[in-house]
Amino acid sequence: MLSKKLKQLRKENRLTQEELARRFGVTQQTIAKWEAGRALPEPETISRIAGFFGVTTDYLLDMTETFRAVGPVSSVRIIGTVRAGYDALALEEDLGSALAEVKNGSEYRYLVVKGDSMAPYIREGDLALVRLQSDLQNGDLGVVIYGDGEATLKKYYCSDGAVTLVPFNDAYETVTLRGSELERLMIFGRVVKTTAAW
Repeated sequence: MLSKKLKQLRKENRLTQEELARRFGVTQQTIAKWEAGRALPEPETISRIAGFFGVTTDYLLDMTETFRAVGPVSSVRIIGTVRAGYDALALEEDLGSALAEVKNGSEYRYLVVKGDSMAPYIREGDLALVRLQSDLQNGDLGVVIYGDGEATLKKYYCSDGAVTLVPFNDAYETVTLRGSELERLMIFGRVVKTTAAW
């Protein structure tokens, strides 16, 4: 059952209940209740726990004995914000790390989504797995830095010497950058996956 699997995985990774609670934004008492079987995490949180430990949700829920995720798993840093810094380098707010099914975790970041410009498909608090790269293809979901210097997650299009950043939420306007505006544009990376908020 989930309570035993969670406790086993926590101990195997040498984590205290307090440390695990901080990772998932809950109290130590909540972790204790989960491990004692007195409460169950929300489905989204179960998925997040599975990702963190590199196991499947089916394994956590005792639906299979196959516990490792398919493919390679690496630790990926979680960041809360990305801002342009001196010499156009990105400054990151470090919030720890979690596992992802990628070969080299240093080539990726988890970004906590802010705002609702990409709703209803991507919501505030969701985690976006971003592959760090300096270019994007038309139609890619990307994280770019422009304007006030803070990163934004948008659909990316480039044509006729202009870059267009498109939100999913119709309440927000499409942004088109041209000329000198493009000099302040920095591509942080391409979003390869998003998962629901904790």
